[in-house]
Amino acid sequence: MDKYGNGHNGTAEPTLHRRIADDLRRQIRAGELRAGDSVPSEHALQASFAVSRGTVRQALAALRTEGLISGTRGSPPRVNGLTLTQPLDQLVSFSAWIESLGQRATGRVVEFGPRLASPVEAEALGCRPGEPVFHLIRVRYADDEPLLVERTTFPERIGAMLLEVDLRSHSIYAELTKRGMVVVAARQVIGAMAAGKEDARLLGVALRAPLLRARRRGYDAAGHPLEIADDRYLADRVNFTIEHGVAASGVARRLS
Repeated sequence: MDKYGNGHNGTAEPTLHRRIADDLRRQIRAGELRAGDSVPSEHALQASFAVSRGTVRQALAALRTEGLISGTRGSPPRVNGLTLTQPLDQLVSFSAWIESLGQRATGRVVEFGPRLASPVEAEALGCRPGEPVFHLIRVRYADDEPLLVERTTFPERIGAMLLEVDLRSHSIYAELTKRGMVVVAARQVIGAMAAGKEDARLLGVALRAPLLRARRRGYDAAGHPLEIADDRYLADRVNFTIEHGVAASGVARRLS
């Protein structure tokens, strides 16, 4: 008889592996098991649930598939933590988003300074090729866990303002707002990519690990470009949501 009152007649095993997985999910969501923590050993789970090793391995395999834990047989599984969901139907800085989830947002500046605009950057930022622009590469963290690499290019006037800002702990959007430069509109293109050598090194993942890529152009109220960005997120830690309505759309009119 197991802890749930089921007998071992061969019919309870499929239900048990789901119950074990559910119990571990509950612990992760409640914060009893946090990102980086070791998952209870197979032996401990066997003893706790009075089940076979195969049942425990089924439960752990389900959590690996969901991205909640990492590790393979032969290495202790560890908690990856819950996937963080970022809304894309509103302009929210990384810092504001992470802090709204009850976590601490920080950054590590890899590179920040002036360079000459390429033809592509010049067209996007409304300047001439070869004119000075400022380029930032920054790794962003939630509770000390790396989540994304930002690559952002600013017009010279914006970059010069940011030279005074501690970019390890401050939101660029918040600092620009203080200086009267508000990003009020943006166009974003979302896609997928494999981590190259630099992204893999900065994020601490394997080469060709899956990343979500968000390319963005931000504008002020007058339509002047304030930034172009190329952000790469860990695909197993972050997802995006967009809410849509059809009331004012051509589709809704045709349906009515």
